[in-house]
Amino acid sequence: MAQAEVIDGKAFSENLVKMVAVEAKSIEVAIGRAPALAVVLVGEHPASAVYVRNKIERTTAAGMRSIEHRLPTTIDQATLLTLIAEMNADDAVDGILVQLPLPDQIDEDAVINAIAPEKDVDGFHVVNAGLLATGQQSLVPCTPYGCLLLLRDQLGSLSGLNAVVVGRSNIVGKPMAQLLLRESCTVTIAHSRTKDLPAACANADILVAAVGRPEMITGDHVKQGATVIDVGINRVPAPERGEGKFRLTGDVDYASAAEKAGAITPVPGGVGPMTIGCLLRNTAVAAARRFNVSIGDI
Repeated sequence: MAQAEVIDGKAFSENLVKMVAVEAKSIEVAIGRAPALAVVLVGEHPASAVYVRNKIERTTAAGMRSIEHRLPTTIDQATLLTLIAEMNADDAVDGILVQLPLPDQIDEDAVINAIAPEKDVDGFHVVNAGLLATGQQSLVPCTPYGCLLLLRDQLGSLSGLNAVVVGRSNIVGKPMAQLLLRESCTVTIAHSRTKDLPAACANADILVAAVGRPEMITGDHVKQGATVIDVGINRVPAPERGEGKFRLTGDVDYASAAEKAGAITPVPGGVGPMTIGCLLRNTAVAAARRFNVSIGDI
């Protein structure tokens, strides 16, 4: 049986970053400076530190200014909110991103909603979530935005297709469903407690797995020829590589799903690179909107 086509998110993201670099240059010419992204990292969470470093490197590579704030794990919420207020008021900052998760003493929702919506390049602010849900112009969460770009590139028009999103988080599941609705898909949101999940997925032309459980979605969930987007990134033990070793896997059991899917994203190298690419695009969009510079849509 033929294996599914592999959707190369890394290659797509590299092209996206090149496009953003061109947009950033046009914005710089128009406003006299490069678009600027401020990133806040609280504490020493290893995965967050790696992710932030990658964001900073890619921001610079795209011709944009990167501003970094590293704060101790012990910081109090009031101090963090004061920093956000200062960045909101700073006309030289176009995008603000506070890396999650945050320490227990800080209310993540309070921090997210303290960011000015027009600078909220993560797209998590309640105003941006509401604008997306009501079909208005907003900054869109980076991971579902990246998934949508991959789907459009793979399938062209998504109008009329059946889409199932497995996962209901505010970061991926819910905005993914809204984006697919905007593309005129027929959308079902399923999750870990859905009764007979394989049956719920059985008619999906598009299956997006964002449930946060390693290899939960198997070939039994996949319609023949479906396009499968695996958002999950999970570290699982890999004893075959030696004691204490791990491997990365998605929320999809790749081997069994690839036997039935028409196209599928790998982990790593699928959705992951798109998240940073779309963050840079959101930063360019935020700067362009703030200063009324036209850069077009994608």
